[in-house]
Amino acid sequence: MGEDSLFILPLFNLGPVQLTSTVITTWVMMAIIGGFAWLATRRLQMKPDRLQTLLEAMVSLIEESIRGIAPQHVQQIMPFIGTLWVFIVIANLTGLIPGMHSPTRDLSTTAALACLVFLSVHWFGIRIQGLKNYLQHYLQPSPILLPFHIISEMTRTIALAVRLFGNMMSLEMVALLILLVAGFLVPVPILMLHIVEALVQAYIFGMLALIYVAGGLQSQQRRQQKQGVSDA
Repeated sequence: MGEDSLFILPLFNLGPVQLTSTVITTWVMMAIIGGFAWLATRRLQMKPDRLQTLLEAMVSLIEESIRGIAPQHVQQIMPFIGTLWVFIVIANLTGLIPGMHSPTRDLSTTAALACLVFLSVHWFGIRIQGLKNYLQHYLQPSPILLPFHIISEMTRTIALAVRLFGNMMSLEMVALLILLVAGFLVPVPILMLHIVEALVQAYIFGMLALIYVAGGLQSQQRRQQKQGVSDA
C-alpha cells in the first residue's frame, strides 16, 4: 500500500474510457487466475501431487459449504460461488503488495460483484425452476407483498456492495494510518490483521451470495412440500 492508496485516480484514457489502477489490477488478476487454473489442471493424475491435493481440498471445502446451504444444487451453483470466493480472496489480499491496493476497496468493483450476485439469483432460479414458477415466489404468501419483495432485492444488493467496500476501505485506512504513525516497526501484526480480515470478508460475501441464490431455489422446494402435504 502506498500513501496514495486511498485514492482511485485514472492512469490513462482508452478513448472515452478512463482506466484506473483498479481496472488494471483486476485484469492482471484475471489473467493470473486463468493462467494458474489452466496450468494446474492440464495434467491431473489419479495419484495427485501436492498442488493437486491442495486444489482438491479447496474444491471439496467449497462443495461442502455449498452442500450445507443448497444440497440439491451443488453442481449448478459450484462454478459461480467457487469463482466468486477465489476472486474476492485474491482481490482482498492484493492490498498487501507494496504500491497496490485491493480492487474490492473500490466501490465500482464491489458494486459489479453485487450486481453479478443479483443477476445470478434470477438466472439460477429461472434456469432451474422455469420463468413462471420462479416469478410466483414473489407473490407468496400474498400478492400484496410484491413491492416489498422487490425493495428487499434492491436493498440487499446495495448492502452487499457497500459492506465489502466499507470493510476493505476501512481496513486499508487503518493500516495506512498505523504505518504513518508507528512507521514500519509493527508490520507483522498489520499484515496478519489484513490477511485475516481479507479472508473473513471474502467468506462473508460468498456466503451471503450463496444464501441469496439458495433462497430463490428453495421457493420451489417449499411449494413441492406444500403440494405433497395437500395431496396427502
